[in-house]
Amino acid sequence: MTETDILKLDSQVCFALVTAARNVVAIYRPILEPLGLTHPQYLVMLALWESSPRSLGELADELALDSATVSPLVKRLEAQSLVARTRRLGDERTLAITLTEEGVALRSRALDVPAQVMERVGMDAARLAGLRDALAPFAGRRGAE
Repeated sequence: MTETDILKLDSQVCFALVTAARNVVAIYRPILEPLGLTHPQYLVMLALWESSPRSLGELADELALDSATVSPLVKRLEAQSLVARTRRLGDERTLAITLTEEGVALRSRALDVPAQVMERVGMDAARLAGLRDALAPFAGRRGAE
């Protein structure tokens, strides 16, 4: 890369990642709409399908977001009857976020989401996993093991 090219917008990793992130959310939007979820709500549900109950702080850490961002997402999911917030036994200061029956049932409807994403982007699971793992240094998280 020449000195002239090094500062071109299209040469920047940051620009490629920002535009890719925006486009990924746009790809997911019509897939998640029938489930009644936005992309950030889907991420919360994915975390809860892995492990529930969780505190708000645990969810925020898992999603690499701050609690102030996760809290309204959880409140909207609670309004949709997908999660419940209750005080943890032994620690009244901590809210436990738990899946409701509806939240558990939604998981089976969401099983097709990854296949629909693969179809829309024209990539198979192995290529998507390679892409995810290649992005790990930028995400501050390790890839799947």
